[in-house]
Amino acid sequence: MLSRAFTKPKRSFKEYGENSRSGSISEYDDCIVGFIDDLPLIPCENNGPSLSLKEVLRTSVSVMGENARGLTEKVVLSNARLCTLKRFRKVIVRKSEFGRRVEKLAQVCNNCDYLVPITAYLYAKRIKLVVSDYYPMGSLADLLSGGRRGQTALNWNERVIIIESIARAISFIHGQSPETVKNMKMNVHGNIKSSNIMINIDLTARLSDYGFVQLADCVEDCDTKEKRATTHNIYCENLSQKSDVFNFGMVLLDMLGAVQDLSYMDCIVKLKESIKQGDIPFFEFHMKGKERKQALKVLEIALACTSSLPETRPSVHQILFDLTHLLKTSK
Repeated sequence: MLSRAFTKPKRSFKEYGENSRSGSISEYDDCIVGFIDDLPLIPCENNGPSLSLKEVLRTSVSVMGENARGLTEKVVLSNARLCTLKRFRKVIVRKSEFGRRVEKLAQVCNNCDYLVPITAYLYAKRIKLVVSDYYPMGSLADLLSGGRRGQTALNWNERVIIIESIARAISFIHGQSPETVKNMKMNVHGNIKSSNIMINIDLTARLSDYGFVQLADCVEDCDTKEKRATTHNIYCENLSQKSDVFNFGMVLLDMLGAVQDLSYMDCIVKLKESIKQGDIPFFEFHMKGKERKQALKVLEIALACTSSLPETRPSVHQILFDLTHLLKTSK
Protein backbone atom coordinates (compact mmCIF):
# COMPACT_ATOMS: atom_id res chain seq x y z
CA MET A 1 0.00 0.00 0.00
CA LEU A 2 1.38 3.40 -0.91
CA SER A 3 2.30 5.80 1.84
CA ARG A 4 0.17 8.90 2.04
CA ALA A 5 1.75 12.11 0.88
CA PHE A 6 2.45 14.37 3.83
CA THR A 7 1.69 18.06 3.72
CA LYS A 8 4.18 20.63 4.86
CA PRO A 9 3.70 22.03 8.37
CA LYS A 10 1.83 25.27 8.52
CA ARG A 11 4.02 28.33 8.81
CA SER A 12 3.38 31.18 11.16
CA PHE A 13 2.61 34.74 10.17
CA LYS A 14 6.04 35.89 11.37
CA GLU A 15 7.79 33.42 9.08
CA TYR A 16 6.17 35.07 6.08
CA GLY A 17 6.86 38.59 7.26
CA GLU A 18 4.31 41.34 7.64
CA ASN A 19 4.83 42.72 4.17
CA SER A 20 5.13 39.40 2.38
CA ARG A 21 2.48 38.61 -0.22
CA SER A 22 3.26 34.92 -0.03
CA GLY A 23 1.81 34.41 3.40
CA SER A 24 -0.65 31.68 4.26
CA ILE A 25 -4.28 32.62 4.16
CA SER A 26 -4.12 32.06 7.91
CA GLU A 27 -2.15 35.29 8.20
CA TYR A 28 -5.58 36.91 8.37
CA ASP A 29 -6.70 34.81 11.35
CA ASP A 30 -5.91 37.56 13.80
CA CYS A 31 -7.94 39.99 11.72
CA ILE A 32 -11.17 38.00 11.79
CA VAL A 33 -12.42 40.23 14.61
CA GLY A 34 -12.12 43.12 12.17
CA PHE A 35 -14.86 41.66 9.96
CA ILE A 36 -18.20 43.14 11.01
CA ASP A 37 -20.08 40.51 9.02
CA ASP A 38 -18.80 37.14 7.93
CA LEU A 39 -18.53 36.71 4.17
CA PRO A 40 -20.27 33.71 2.58
CA LEU A 41 -18.46 31.77 -0.13
CA ILE A 42 -20.36 31.35 -3.37
CA PRO A 43 -21.09 27.64 -4.01
CA CYS A 44 -20.46 26.09 -7.43
CA GLU A 45 -22.68 23.06 -6.80
CA ASN A 46 -26.47 22.95 -6.50
CA ASN A 47 -26.27 21.04 -3.24
CA GLY A 48 -22.83 22.19 -2.19
CA PRO A 49 -21.99 22.96 1.45
CA SER A 50 -22.55 26.45 2.79
CA LEU A 51 -19.11 27.84 3.59
CA SER A 52 -18.02 31.15 5.03
CA LEU A 53 -14.74 33.04 4.98
CA LYS A 54 -14.48 32.80 8.76
CA GLU A 55 -14.83 29.01 8.72
CA VAL A 56 -12.25 28.65 5.96
CA LEU A 57 -9.79 30.92 7.79
CA ARG A 58 -10.14 29.08 11.07
CA THR A 59 -9.94 25.57 9.66
CA SER A 60 -6.94 25.90 7.34
CA VAL A 61 -4.43 23.46 8.86
CA SER A 62 -1.44 23.20 6.52
CA VAL A 63 0.24 24.65 3.44
CA MET A 64 0.28 21.99 0.72
CA GLY A 65 2.06 24.01 -1.92
CA GLU A 66 3.22 27.46 -2.88
CA ASN A 67 4.22 29.14 -6.12
CA ALA A 68 4.27 32.55 -7.75
CA ARG A 69 0.55 32.36 -8.50
CA GLY A 70 -0.58 31.61 -4.94
CA LEU A 71 -0.85 29.13 -2.10
CA THR A 72 -2.68 25.84 -1.77
CA GLU A 73 -3.88 24.82 1.68
CA LYS A 74 -5.61 21.92 3.37
CA VAL A 75 -8.85 22.82 5.12
CA VAL A 76 -10.64 20.63 7.68
CA LEU A 77 -14.21 21.89 8.04
CA SER A 78 -16.26 21.62 11.24
CA ASN A 79 -18.14 18.61 9.83
CA ALA A 80 -14.76 16.87 9.28
CA ARG A 81 -14.97 17.34 5.51
CA LEU A 82 -11.59 17.96 3.89
CA CYS A 83 -11.15 20.59 1.20
CA THR A 84 -8.34 22.21 -0.74
CA LEU A 85 -8.13 25.98 -0.80
CA LYS A 86 -6.29 27.94 -3.47
CA ARG A 87 -5.57 31.59 -2.66
CA PHE A 88 -4.37 33.79 -5.50
CA ARG A 89 -1.75 36.52 -5.16
CA LYS A 90 -2.78 38.76 -8.06
CA VAL A 91 -6.15 38.26 -9.76
CA ILE A 92 -6.22 39.73 -13.28
CA VAL A 93 -9.98 40.22 -13.66
CA ARG A 94 -12.63 42.20 -11.83
CA LYS A 95 -15.03 40.69 -9.30
CA SER A 96 -17.92 39.94 -11.66
CA GLU A 97 -15.62 38.50 -14.32
CA PHE A 98 -13.78 36.39 -11.71
CA GLY A 99 -17.08 34.86 -10.58
CA ARG A 100 -18.24 34.25 -14.13
CA ARG A 101 -14.99 32.53 -15.08
CA VAL A 102 -14.83 30.34 -11.98
CA GLU A 103 -18.42 29.21 -12.51
CA LYS A 104 -17.73 28.32 -16.16
CA LEU A 105 -14.62 26.37 -15.14
CA ALA A 106 -16.58 24.65 -12.38
CA GLN A 107 -19.24 23.53 -14.87
CA VAL A 108 -16.57 21.76 -16.89
CA CYS A 109 -14.70 20.31 -13.89
CA ASN A 110 -17.81 19.05 -12.16
CA ASN A 111 -18.87 17.12 -15.26
CA CYS A 112 -15.65 15.17 -15.76
CA ASP A 113 -14.39 12.24 -13.69
CA TYR A 114 -10.80 13.22 -14.46
CA LEU A 115 -10.87 16.86 -13.31
CA VAL A 116 -10.84 18.11 -9.71
CA PRO A 117 -14.31 19.51 -8.86
CA ILE A 118 -14.55 23.16 -7.81
CA THR A 119 -16.77 23.62 -4.76
CA ALA A 120 -16.90 27.34 -4.02
CA TYR A 121 -15.12 30.65 -4.46
CA LEU A 122 -14.81 34.14 -2.99
CA TYR A 123 -13.68 37.51 -4.31
CA ALA A 124 -13.17 39.88 -1.39
CA LYS A 125 -11.07 43.01 -1.01
CA ARG A 126 -8.03 41.25 0.46
CA ILE A 127 -8.66 37.62 -0.44
CA LYS A 128 -9.49 35.87 -3.70
CA LEU A 129 -9.84 32.13 -3.38
CA VAL A 130 -11.24 28.91 -4.83
CA VAL A 131 -12.22 25.81 -2.84
CA SER A 132 -12.03 22.34 -4.39
CA ASP A 133 -12.03 18.68 -3.37
CA TYR A 134 -9.15 17.28 -1.29
CA TYR A 135 -7.20 14.14 -2.19
CA PRO A 136 -5.40 12.44 0.75
CA MET A 137 -2.96 10.61 -1.54
CA GLY A 138 -1.60 13.98 -2.57
CA SER A 139 -0.26 14.84 -6.00
CA LEU A 140 1.69 12.84 -8.54
CA ALA A 141 4.71 14.98 -7.65
CA ASP A 142 4.33 13.89 -4.01
CA LEU A 143 4.18 10.19 -4.91
CA LEU A 144 7.11 10.33 -7.33
CA SER A 145 9.22 12.27 -4.85
CA GLY A 146 8.29 9.88 -2.03
CA GLY A 147 9.25 6.85 -4.11
CA ARG A 148 12.63 8.40 -4.85
CA ARG A 149 13.19 8.99 -1.13
CA GLY A 150 12.66 5.35 -0.24
CA GLN A 151 8.88 5.18 0.22
CA THR A 152 6.82 2.68 -1.75
CA ALA A 153 7.28 3.60 -5.41
CA LEU A 154 4.59 3.40 -8.07
CA ASN A 155 4.83 0.24 -10.17
CA TRP A 156 4.28 0.25 -13.93
CA ASN A 157 0.60 -0.74 -13.84
CA GLU A 158 -0.14 2.06 -11.37
CA ARG A 159 1.69 4.56 -13.57
CA VAL A 160 -0.33 3.41 -16.59
CA ILE A 161 -3.60 4.08 -14.74
CA ILE A 162 -2.42 7.60 -13.89
CA ILE A 163 -1.16 8.28 -17.43
CA GLU A 164 -4.48 7.24 -18.99
CA SER A 165 -6.44 9.38 -16.49
CA ILE A 166 -4.36 12.47 -17.30
CA ALA A 167 -4.79 11.93 -21.04
CA ARG A 168 -8.57 11.62 -20.60
CA ALA A 169 -8.66 14.83 -18.56
CA ILE A 170 -6.74 16.77 -21.21
CA SER A 171 -8.88 15.27 -23.98
CA PHE A 172 -12.03 16.42 -22.19
CA ILE A 173 -10.66 19.95 -21.90
CA HIS A 174 -9.39 20.13 -25.48
CA GLY A 175 -12.79 18.96 -26.71
CA GLN A 176 -14.68 21.82 -25.10
CA SER A 177 -17.10 23.71 -27.34
CA PRO A 178 -17.37 26.61 -27.74
CA GLU A 179 -13.60 26.93 -27.57
CA THR A 180 -13.75 30.51 -26.26
CA VAL A 181 -16.31 32.16 -24.00
CA LYS A 182 -16.00 35.95 -23.62
CA ASN A 183 -12.21 36.08 -24.02
CA MET A 184 -11.62 32.96 -21.91
CA LYS A 185 -10.16 29.88 -23.59
CA MET A 186 -12.20 26.90 -22.46
CA ASN A 187 -10.28 24.29 -24.47
CA VAL A 188 -6.85 24.81 -22.86
CA HIS A 189 -5.64 23.88 -19.37
CA GLY A 190 -2.59 26.13 -19.26
CA ASN A 191 -0.69 24.67 -16.32
CA ILE A 192 -0.27 20.89 -16.61
CA LYS A 193 2.44 19.58 -14.30
CA SER A 194 2.92 16.74 -11.82
CA SER A 195 1.99 18.88 -8.79
CA ASN A 196 -1.38 19.63 -10.42
CA ILE A 197 -2.23 15.95 -10.87
CA MET A 198 -4.12 14.67 -7.83
CA ILE A 199 -4.28 10.97 -7.02
CA ASN A 200 -7.33 9.02 -5.83
CA ILE A 201 -7.15 6.08 -3.44
CA ASP A 202 -7.61 3.71 -6.41
CA LEU A 203 -4.69 5.50 -8.14
CA THR A 204 -6.81 7.07 -10.84
CA ALA A 205 -5.87 10.70 -11.31
CA ARG A 206 -7.64 14.04 -11.54
CA LEU A 207 -6.18 17.17 -13.08
CA SER A 208 -6.43 20.32 -10.96
CA ASP A 209 -6.07 24.07 -11.61
CA TYR A 210 -7.89 23.97 -14.97
CA GLY A 211 -8.07 27.51 -16.32
CA PHE A 212 -6.56 29.14 -13.25
CA VAL A 213 -3.87 30.85 -15.35
CA GLN A 214 -6.75 32.88 -16.79
CA LEU A 215 -7.73 34.06 -13.31
CA ALA A 216 -4.43 35.20 -11.80
CA ASP A 217 -0.92 36.32 -12.68
CA CYS A 218 2.32 35.20 -11.10
CA VAL A 219 3.88 37.48 -8.49
CA GLU A 220 7.42 36.67 -7.48
CA ASP A 221 8.81 37.60 -4.06
CA CYS A 222 12.21 36.71 -2.58
CA ASP A 223 11.14 33.15 -1.76
CA THR A 224 9.72 32.30 -5.18
CA LYS A 225 12.62 33.98 -7.01
CA GLU A 226 15.11 31.97 -4.95
CA LYS A 227 13.18 28.76 -5.60
CA ARG A 228 13.01 29.45 -9.35
CA ALA A 229 16.77 30.14 -9.42
CA THR A 230 17.59 26.78 -7.83
CA THR A 231 15.13 24.63 -9.83
CA HIS A 232 14.61 23.97 -13.52
CA ASN A 233 11.27 24.98 -14.97
CA ILE A 234 10.63 22.17 -17.43
CA TYR A 235 7.09 23.17 -18.34
CA CYS A 236 5.89 25.41 -21.16
CA GLU A 237 3.85 28.39 -19.96
CA ASN A 238 2.13 29.35 -23.21
CA LEU A 239 -1.67 29.17 -23.20
CA SER A 240 -2.25 26.74 -26.07
CA GLN A 241 -3.17 23.12 -26.70
CA LYS A 242 0.29 22.39 -28.10
CA SER A 243 1.80 23.64 -24.84
CA ASP A 244 -0.57 21.39 -22.89
CA VAL A 245 0.68 18.45 -24.98
CA PHE A 246 4.31 19.44 -24.37
CA ASN A 247 3.72 19.58 -20.62
CA PHE A 248 1.97 16.22 -20.70
CA GLY A 249 5.05 14.83 -22.43
CA MET A 250 7.28 16.23 -19.68
CA VAL A 251 5.06 14.59 -17.07
CA LEU A 252 5.47 11.28 -18.91
CA LEU A 253 9.26 11.63 -18.98
CA ASP A 254 9.26 12.38 -15.27
CA MET A 255 7.14 9.27 -14.62
CA LEU A 256 9.34 7.09 -16.84
CA GLY A 257 12.86 8.18 -16.00
CA ALA A 258 12.71 11.04 -13.49
CA VAL A 259 13.59 13.53 -16.25
CA GLN A 260 13.31 16.99 -14.71
CA ASP A 261 15.75 18.96 -16.83
CA LEU A 262 15.21 20.09 -20.41
CA SER A 263 18.95 19.82 -21.10
CA TYR A 264 18.58 16.02 -21.09
CA MET A 265 16.09 15.99 -23.96
CA ASP A 266 18.57 15.91 -26.85
CA CYS A 267 20.54 13.21 -25.07
CA ILE A 268 17.44 11.02 -24.68
CA VAL A 269 16.56 11.40 -28.37
CA LYS A 270 20.11 10.50 -29.45
CA LEU A 271 20.27 7.48 -27.14
CA LYS A 272 16.73 6.23 -27.78
CA GLU A 273 17.88 3.12 -29.65
CA SER A 274 20.37 2.25 -26.91
CA ILE A 275 17.58 2.67 -24.33
CA LYS A 276 15.37 0.34 -26.38
CA GLN A 277 18.11 -2.29 -26.49
CA GLY A 278 18.64 -2.00 -22.75
CA ASP A 279 22.24 -0.89 -23.16
CA ILE A 280 21.59 2.32 -21.23
CA PRO A 281 19.44 2.36 -18.06
CA PHE A 282 16.64 4.91 -18.28
CA PHE A 283 13.51 3.73 -16.47
CA GLU A 284 13.39 4.32 -12.72
CA PHE A 285 11.32 1.21 -11.96
CA HIS A 286 11.82 -2.50 -12.52
CA MET A 287 9.98 -4.20 -15.36
CA LYS A 288 10.50 -6.69 -18.15
CA GLY A 289 8.78 -8.33 -21.10
CA LYS A 290 5.38 -6.88 -22.00
CA GLU A 291 5.64 -4.06 -19.46
CA ARG A 292 8.96 -2.91 -20.89
CA LYS A 293 7.50 -2.85 -24.41
CA GLN A 294 4.63 -0.71 -23.11
CA ALA A 295 7.02 1.69 -21.39
CA LEU A 296 9.08 2.06 -24.57
CA LYS A 297 5.91 2.92 -26.51
CA VAL A 298 5.01 5.54 -23.89
CA LEU A 299 8.55 6.92 -24.17
CA GLU A 300 7.98 7.38 -27.92
CA ILE A 301 4.74 9.23 -27.17
CA ALA A 302 6.53 11.43 -24.64
CA LEU A 303 9.28 12.35 -27.11
CA ALA A 304 6.68 13.18 -29.78
CA CYS A 305 4.83 15.41 -27.30
CA THR A 306 8.00 17.31 -26.40
CA SER A 307 9.12 17.99 -29.95
CA SER A 308 10.71 21.42 -30.31
CA LEU A 309 8.37 22.07 -33.23
CA PRO A 310 4.84 22.59 -31.85
CA GLU A 311 3.18 21.73 -35.17
CA THR A 312 4.68 18.22 -35.08
CA ARG A 313 3.32 17.39 -31.64
CA PRO A 314 0.37 14.97 -31.71
CA SER A 315 -3.10 16.00 -30.60
CA VAL A 316 -4.23 14.66 -27.24
CA HIS A 317 -6.96 12.73 -29.04
CA GLN A 318 -4.29 10.88 -31.04
CA ILE A 319 -2.31 10.30 -27.85
CA LEU A 320 -5.35 8.86 -26.09
CA PHE A 321 -6.08 6.61 -29.07
CA ASP A 322 -2.50 5.29 -29.03
CA LEU A 323 -2.58 4.74 -25.27
CA THR A 324 -5.94 2.96 -25.40
CA HIS A 325 -4.74 0.71 -28.23
CA LEU A 326 -1.54 -0.01 -26.32
CA LEU A 327 -3.43 -1.03 -23.20
CA LYS A 328 -5.92 -3.21 -25.12
CA THR A 329 -3.21 -5.13 -26.94
CA SER A 330 -1.36 -5.77 -23.69
CA LYS A 331 -4.33 -7.45 -21.97
